[in-house]
Amino acid sequence: MDLSGIDAMLSQLQAASNAASGKPQPTAASGAADFASVLKNSIDQVNSAQQDSMNLAKAMETGSGNANLTDVMLSLQKANLSFQEMVQVRNRLVTAYNDIMNMQV
Repeated sequence: MDLSGIDAMLSQLQAASNAASGKPQPTAASGAADFASVLKNSIDQVNSAQQDSMNLAKAMETGSGNANLTDVMLSLQKANLSFQEMVQVRNRLVTAYNDIMNMQV
């Protein structure tokens, strides 16, 4: 079971959270990643997980691959979990945007 993609997405989201709250974050030698690139990478990872799970499910349905039911179900659940996490991040971003827009200046 490969959790490196999920760990990478969680670390990116944590870095974005630290940046938004003003906490210092460790920077790489090449410089700090901006929020847009972190968000795009996270969305690309979710999209990739969904596409991989659908391809695995299609391979099992057609019998063209070495996929078994357990692998397909795990892959679909991982994709679903990553999508639900991305929806929650989006909801938080929308709430934060609305809070900022409703502030009295």
